[in-house]
Amino acid sequence: YNKDKERGMRYPEFLKDGGTVGFIAPSYGCNMEPYKSAFANAQKKLRSFGYSLLLGPNCYAGCGIGISNTPKACGEEINEWYSSDKVDVLISCGGGELMCEDLNYVDFDLLRDSKPKWFMGYSDNTNLVFLLTTLCDTAAVYGPCAAAFGMEPWHRSIEDAYRLLRGEKLTETGYDSYETESLKDEEHPLIPYNVTEPRVLKSYNTDENGEIHMSGRLVGGCMDCLVNLLGTKFDRVDEWTERYREDGIIWYLESCDLNVMAIRRAMWQMENAGWVKYVKGFIIGRPAVHGQVMFGLDQYDAVMGIIGNMNVPVIMDADIGHVAPMIPIICGSIGKVDLKGQDFSLKMVCK
Repeated sequence: YNKDKERGMRYPEFLKDGGTVGFIAPSYGCNMEPYKSAFANAQKKLRSFGYSLLLGPNCYAGCGIGISNTPKACGEEINEWYSSDKVDVLISCGGGELMCEDLNYVDFDLLRDSKPKWFMGYSDNTNLVFLLTTLCDTAAVYGPCAAAFGMEPWHRSIEDAYRLLRGEKLTETGYDSYETESLKDEEHPLIPYNVTEPRVLKSYNTDENGEIHMSGRLVGGCMDCLVNLLGTKFDRVDEWTERYREDGIIWYLESCDLNVMAIRRAMWQMENAGWVKYVKGFIIGRPAVHGQVMFGLDQYDAVMGIIGNMNVPVIMDADIGHVAPMIPIICGSIGKVDLKGQDFSLKMVCK
C-alpha cells in the first residue's frame, strides 16, 4: 500500500478526442437484458463520437456469484486493465453484490505504481473507487456504469459524467427532479430515466443566513460497501485522513439495501471507527429504500441522530447514488460546496 505519506493525490489525464475507452466487469457484467442491449447502444454511441473501445474478458460473463466471474478472474481483470497502456479510461459494466471478494486478488501496489487512469462506477464499485483513493492516493469517479450510456436520449446526468471524463465540466449543480419508478425493462432497454418527483434538498447546521459553504477532500460511496470494508486489511482510512487533514474531509454517502436502522448503525460504526474525524461536512444521497420509517425513525434521523452534534453542514436527499439521476463525483478531489435555498453547487478541484 502507499508507503510515502508525503505523496499527494494523483489525477489521471482526461479523455481526449479519439482516445480509447475500456470496459471491465469487476461486479456484474452485461450478460442479460436490459443491460445487454443498453451496453451495446452505449458502445455504438461512443464509437460514433470517435472513440476506440476495448472490452475486458468479463463484460458479458455471468457465471460468478454476485459478480460477473470468479473473484480471481475479476481481480485479475482489474490488475491487467488498470495497468494497461492500451486504454485511457475504464468504465465498469455494472454494480452487483460481492465485488469485495475481488479485493484479495487486486494488486494495489501495481495500481498505485501504474500510470493513473480514470475508473468510473458506483454502488458495488465503491470497492474500487474508494480504495483507489484511500489506498493508492489516486482519484476515481463515483458515477454511472456502462449501460446507462446506452439510454436514448441521454439524461443530463449522463452528459455530465461524459463531460467530466473529458475534463470539460467539473462543477455540478444537480437536477430538478428524480426517478421513483424506472420504466426500463427487457422490452424497453434504452428508455431514459423516468424523472417525476421534484428534488428537495434538506440542509442542517447551516450558517446564519441558512446557507452552506464548505470545502474539503471528497471521499465516500455506497455505505453498504463502506462498512463492509471497515476494519479489514483494506481499511486505511485513518492513515488517509491524517495525510489530508489540513484539507478537511467531505464525506459523500448513499445506500442501496440498508433500511433506516441499518443506515443508523452504519453511521455509528463510521463515527466510532474514527473515519469522520477532520470532517468538514456531509453530502447524503437519497437512499434506495426511500421514505421508510421504522419505529418512528426516518432516513433523516437515521443520519442526524449520529452526526447532528458534530456541528458541521449536512446536505441530504442529494443527487448521489441509486435513486437516479446522480451527479458524478471525483473521489479524492477538493470539493467546494455551496447551497443557497435549493441552489446547489459542487465544484471539484484536482489538486
